[in-house]
Amino acid sequence: MTSPDSTPAGAAGEGLRPAEGYAGDVTPQVAALWHADGEAVLVDVRTDAEREWVGYVPGAVPVAWKQWPAMELNPGFDAALRAAAGPEQRKLVLLCRSGVRSVSAAKRATELGLEAYNILEGFEGKPDEAGQRGHIDGWRFRGLPWKQG
Repeated sequence: MTSPDSTPAGAAGEGLRPAEGYAGDVTPQVAALWHADGEAVLVDVRTDAEREWVGYVPGAVPVAWKQWPAMELNPGFDAALRAAAGPEQRKLVLLCRSGVRSVSAAKRATELGLEAYNILEGFEGKPDEAGQRGHIDGWRFRGLPWKQG
């Protein structure tokens, strides 16, 4: 296990980047490792619709940052995030579609006193030249565990 002040060994050290306003950015591979090892709670901040239609990470805690269809901030976000961290305040790795919303969510988690990391690339990654996601980078593209339906 590592702390935000130490560099994780091996691939984890290479996949951790400093950030302003939250604990840092991690690659999908590092987040998957931390999640599998129980070192961090993986929190999926996408909407319920995104998780249902596009797919989800088994064992991830669903806590939407914004609610579909109006994409308004989730009024229960703070309480749900605190519950996800638990009384031991485990570190959180936050996942969204492309790694953008999860930055805002990580900053909010930090304001709440939680150790939060953004997962770079997100679940689907950035769009390719045809405007489609999942072909360049992202959780799914990297072959990490996920389910659909």
